[in-house]
Amino acid sequence: MSVDLRNVRLTYPDGDRALTALDEVSLRVDPGRFQAVAGPSGSGKSSLLAVAATLQRPDSGSVLVGGVDASGLSAAERTRLRLDEVGIVFQQPNLVSSLTAIEQLVAMRHMRGGSPKRYRAEASDLLATVGLDGKQHRRPHQLSGGERQRVNIARALVGGPSVLLVDEPTAALDHDRGARIVELLGEITRNHQVATVMVTHDTEYLESVDGVASMRDGRLSTASVAGVPR
Repeated sequence: MSVDLRNVRLTYPDGDRALTALDEVSLRVDPGRFQAVAGPSGSGKSSLLAVAATLQRPDSGSVLVGGVDASGLSAAERTRLRLDEVGIVFQQPNLVSSLTAIEQLVAMRHMRGGSPKRYRAEASDLLATVGLDGKQHRRPHQLSGGERQRVNIARALVGGPSVLLVDEPTAALDHDRGARIVELLGEITRNHQVATVMVTHDTEYLESVDGVASMRDGRLSTASVAGVPR
C-alpha cells in the first residue's frame, strides 16, 4: 500500500499571522520504494511526517494511506489506521530503560493487538531482521547507539505496517553507523515491500534510496530518482 499526499497545505498560528509549514505539498511513495526528503531544519520536514502519519490534520489537501483518505476520518479512525498501517522510526529511540529489546517490541505488539502467543516469536524474528539476533534480552544501556536505533526500527515494523516513516535516523550516530542504518532501511523497504519516507538534513547517506526530494520553506521540489547506481 502506498502513502500519497496531494496538494497538502498546513499552517500554524504565529502571532498575528499564520506560518505556512506545508505549501501545496504532493508526494506519492509506492510499496518497495525508499524516498528521502532532504532539507534544512525548519523547512517543513517534521510537519510532512506528522501529516503523513495522520498525527496532524492538514488545512487542505488529501492524505491517502493505502488508498484510504485520512483527511475525512475521525480522530479514532485515524488512530486505528495509524496502528494498522503506519510504522514510525523516531529520531531518538526513546526506549523504556527497564525493558529488554524483545520486551520493547512485545509492548508495541500489545498496543496494536493480535495473538499474544505470537508476540515474542514475531519480536524475535524482527530483531534478527535488523541484525540483533542474540541480543534480544539486553536492556538499552547494554546496547550501542546504533543497536538502540535498530531496536527502534524493529519496533516500528511490529504488526507489519505498509508505510514506514523515518525521522532523521542518523542524527545521533557517527558516519559508519549512520550509513549502516540507512542501508538497513533500504533492505527492509525492499524485503518487506513497505512504502518508506525518510526525512533528513544530511545528504551524505543517500546511496540506498530510490528517490530524493528537496524541501525548503514548506515547499517540496519534484521528487527525482537518486543519481546513485543500484
